Amino acid sequence: MRRVSSGQANLDVQNNLRRQERNLNKVNNQLGSQQRIQSLRDDPIAAGHLVRYQSYAKRIEQFKHNAETISDQFILSEGYVDHSLQIMHRLRELAVTGAHGVYNKDDLANMAAEVDELLKEIIQNANALDADGNALFAGERSKNQAFIVDKGNTTGSDSELIQRVRYNGSIKQNEVEVDEHAYMSVNRSGNQIFWAESQQLIAQRDATSYTVLEDAVVSINGTDISLKTGDSIHGIIAKINNSGAPVKASLDPMSNALMLHTTDSRQLWLEDIDGNAFEDLGLIKDKSQRPPYNLNDSVLSSGGSVFDTVIALRNAMLNNDSESIGGKILGSLDSAIDNLTSSLAELGSKYERALLNVARSEKSILNVTSQISREGDLDITTAITDMKMLDYVKNATLSTAGKLYNSTLLNYIR
Repeated sequence: MRRVSSGQANLDVQNNLRRQERNLNKVNNQLGSQQRIQSLRDDPIAAGHLVRYQSYAKRIEQFKHNAETISDQFILSEGYVDHSLQIMHRLRELAVTGAHGVYNKDDLANMAAEVDELLKEIIQNANALDADGNALFAGERSKNQAFIVDKGNTTGSDSELIQRVRYNGSIKQNEVEVDEHAYMSVNRSGNQIFWAESQQLIAQRDATSYTVLEDAVVSINGTDISLKTGDSIHGIIAKINNSGAPVKASLDPMSNALMLHTTDSRQLWLEDIDGNAFEDLGLIKDKSQRPPYNLNDSVLSSGGSVFDTVIALRNAMLNNDSESIGGKILGSLDSAIDNLTSSLAELGSKYERALLNVARSEKSILNVTSQISREGDLDITTAITDMKMLDYVKNATLSTAGKLYNSTLLNYIR
């Protein structure tokens, strides 16, 4: 039950005025920020949706930026690989010319000088850096130089020439998120792009009676393979062949040792993750040695890199060996050209995919922006109308209160 007193009417008027001022101030704040929701209590459900939409919009912006960044990296890598491919075509022309047998030793030596310069250019491409100074073809070890050059004396030359080019990167690749739980790999490994032939390794340790003594894990080119206690060599071979790794395993019919060969042009990367299975089989040294140069000294290896092929071509020209040029070397050059062509196609495909991700993100940003606008933006027309109505009510209230309480001290001075 409400108590009526002489001051109650004045209190009611003051309370209503404060409420009207609060509502008017809320509308003014909405117009100033152009946001309908000023606090969570205004619309808790819409506020929850708005926070999620804004968070999602930020993530899409980052996905778009990621896709744009890697698209730049892909097109840069594509340019260096394409340049290397053009050099390989020129090297093949020189090899075909030198294999004819109609040129004398001096002519081949002059060709060898051009081959050596082209070799340096390919190495320069393989060690290319992006705008941030990261190696494009060093895999995950992008802060390192991808390939290291060893020089030495060469038969037929009076000066030191490049004798060996060693890979200094890794086979792991950086993963960049371009959508929710969707990733694209960058920084491809150079020992796959700049490899000429399938590599084959043959251990020299008889494995017919080998049995895994305790559970172990081996890794082949980044694919982990679990071995169980009691697995025989045939069980190991079956697990390797069924692992999905780009390699096939078998027993060498001559030495009864484990033999591995890649299914495409790349360098084998072998590790003992847990246990010593590969070391016991005579494939690699102890775990202190880092792949890919951790192979056992007794292992027979075949299949080399693009650099090995070009070095072999140069040396054959210096030694006037036209027969080798027209045989194995020419075949290795063709294989290297095929591998570089495949790598170029893959980089181009990834570049196109990155652009598609950019386009999709731009469209998603528009959709999410529309959702944010629906939940949080202010209807300006309605807000202005409400403000005018509240202002009118406030003025009417003040006018009415002034007429109700127009008595002043002067009314009593008579």
